Amino acid sequence: MPFLRWLGKSLVRQILLAMLLGILIGRILFVTNTPQAAEYFQILGDFFTKALRAVAPILVFVLITHAISRHQQGQARGLKTILVLYVIGTFAAAAVAVLASTYYPTTLHLTGNPEAVTAPESLKEVLTTLLFKITDNPISAATNGNYIGILAWAILAGVALRHANSVTKTVLDDAARVIHYVVSLVIRIAPYGVFGLVTATVATTGFSTFDTYARLIAVLLGSMAVVALIVNPLMVWCVLRKNPYPLVWRCLMQSGIPAFFTRSSAANIPINLDLCEELHIREETYSISIPLGATINMAGAAITIAVLSLAAANTIHVPVHPLNALLLCFLATLGAAGASGVPGGSLMLIPMACSLLGIDGDTSAQVIAIGVLIGIIQDSAETALNSSSDVLFTAAADFADQRKTAPATPSLS
Repeated sequence: MPFLRWLGKSLVRQILLAMLLGILIGRILFVTNTPQAAEYFQILGDFFTKALRAVAPILVFVLITHAISRHQQGQARGLKTILVLYVIGTFAAAAVAVLASTYYPTTLHLTGNPEAVTAPESLKEVLTTLLFKITDNPISAATNGNYIGILAWAILAGVALRHANSVTKTVLDDAARVIHYVVSLVIRIAPYGVFGLVTATVATTGFSTFDTYARLIAVLLGSMAVVALIVNPLMVWCVLRKNPYPLVWRCLMQSGIPAFFTRSSAANIPINLDLCEELHIREETYSISIPLGATINMAGAAITIAVLSLAAANTIHVPVHPLNALLLCFLATLGAAGASGVPGGSLMLIPMACSLLGIDGDTSAQVIAIGVLIGIIQDSAETALNSSSDVLFTAAADFADQRKTAPATPSLS
């Protein structure tokens, strides 16, 4: 059939159709009060998500090791630009969140008795945790999804293998091709996974989450939209000096939508690598920058930390000095890296931000509980912003570097 042929040519079309079907069937299950049936659809979503998370650690290790072992002087020069974009983008996101919370203040219902959580209380604790993650042993890092540790070991192995003989490097080349093939198989089941995740979510919660914390969600999503559609394109324009929106839309559609449902930047790494290949970005660049971005490029997490902590301050009438607001931007930028692409990881850093504003631990624990309630929306949108900007900044920096050495810039569409 012509429709099936048209649908089969694009993974994005298949995912969008899966979303629509998931919303329709999920709504029917919710209205008919049969959410238990969603458990069967949840299996599809869990299978897809677990498949991505299973392949991601070995993918990161092999590709980074392979890229560094093949690296020659002058290659991947865009990495410095990418790192700068990552840092500036995260800080700008925190600043947008602070401004949004200032002009559109929100309040929280700080009631109930949420369970106590273990969360970092100071910047020193966050930095210590990051340092210990780097020194984690490779087996433990791969098992626990510690991508900072995986990155560290991959970099060391890659540097060591630069001096290996050609036979060893050939084996590494073959391993990289095998991983690429496995990833392509996992990506093919993305529409089924998205269908299962959407159906289960809508069937279980409906749209009630929007009603209770509509203003808070609006500030969160509004801040993320401003960053995704204004701040990030402006940064890309500064690098490329041409219309950034074709590239922005493609990254949002092909990276942001899958990330919205996987709710993990690390789990979305295989999809981002596949998109980078489609965009003709140099492999020696994206094979390093994409896994790195999944651990440190956390604009969405910075927004979540800033908005929820300022909402707590506004609720209990704690005045926020402009200097404290500025410090909160820096703290959110540094602390967001501690989220490490784990679903809901940014919520665990809220007590650290609350302590800066003089808010006690019991109150910040309740803020985390509220964050969990809206997590289906907040964490999904946060991950979509984080993951899509990984590809966006990588593409912008690589295209700009290629333009210096070639007469024409690669197509953004």
